[in-house]
Amino acid sequence: MAKIILITGISSGFGKAISELLATKGETVYGISRKQTENLEESIKVLQGDVTDVNSVQKAISTLLKKEGRIDILINNAGMGISGSVEDSSHEAIHLQMSTNFMGYVNMIQAVLPTMRKQRSGTIVNISSIGGLMGLPYQGFYAASKFAVEGLSESLRMELIPFHIKVIVIQPGDFYTSFTANRKPVITETNSSDYSAQFQKTLSLIEKDEKGGLKPEYLARKLSKILKKKNPCHSYIIATLEQKFAVVLKRILPGSIFSSILSSHYGIK
Repeated sequence: MAKIILITGISSGFGKAISELLATKGETVYGISRKQTENLEESIKVLQGDVTDVNSVQKAISTLLKKEGRIDILINNAGMGISGSVEDSSHEAIHLQMSTNFMGYVNMIQAVLPTMRKQRSGTIVNISSIGGLMGLPYQGFYAASKFAVEGLSESLRMELIPFHIKVIVIQPGDFYTSFTANRKPVITETNSSDYSAQFQKTLSLIEKDEKGGLKPEYLARKLSKILKKKNPCHSYIIATLEQKFAVVLKRILPGSIFSSILSSHYGIK
């Protein structure tokens, strides 16, 4: 029997690739998007909604449940990024970052859990990032949002054991998606600061890594296999060998040494 899968942020990137692959495999795929979606697989059912708006989320979930009666898998994917120094980031920009990448996940989780608890089954997939395992320069609040997702997922996983609901965290490395072009810088040519020169240098290196990264279809194929596992792991790093090695180094090296390595990679001296 086809699973009922709900994915957020399906208009591009990971969300689009994941939804299209799962749809072609015969699953019943619903997607939530606040943007107009184009060129999606015809079988994907699009629900207009904004994950930062609780009422909008509840309306979308209600529409799905009236049609299907259950939800088997939630894939929290909708997200965005701001870039710039911690000092220069406005409260408005920080709020946008956290309300999308963290509270958006919370809103979706709280909306689907009553149904999953009643079913005594379900899977929640939270798309995090390697940036949720290590802080990155000029990505402080993006990293904070993903660190928050990591902590939330660990706590949630234990709470849901009695209800047989699984929580899986996906930690992508660098991928070439529209995320790069859509990143919102808080330091611009018309809003310079003491960080400007270093920020522009570091951002160019970050974007170079992303543009040379893996394709979102690669992550979609990996996730499709993970969802078939009876007993999946708690988390999966989906990245190049070099980036996986960086995570290992983060775990085993003294913080000062790893920080020096990462700073050097991003051109900070």
